[in-house]
Amino acid sequence: MTLESEARLSRTVIDLDDGTTEELMRLYNVKTKAAAVRRAMEETVKLHRRLEFMDAIDGGAVDLTYDARTAGTPDAA
Repeated sequence: MTLESEARLSRTVIDLDDGTTEELMRLYNVKTKAAAVRRAMEETVKLHRRLEFMDAIDGGAVDLTYDARTAGTPDAA
């Protein structure tokens, strides 16, 4: 969990599928349902951010040819 998210925890009561929750606990090697749900949420956000970044690359919004190490040097094209 990130420090930023630790400061903004809230308590919520939700119904969870026991089988899915147990599978998450096994996959993430955690001992509590809360830890499993938090981890799954974090992983989902990371996945969607990566997908958005890849879409930005595909759409030309991100220039992967730019190299900050050589920017501004006489040899830079």
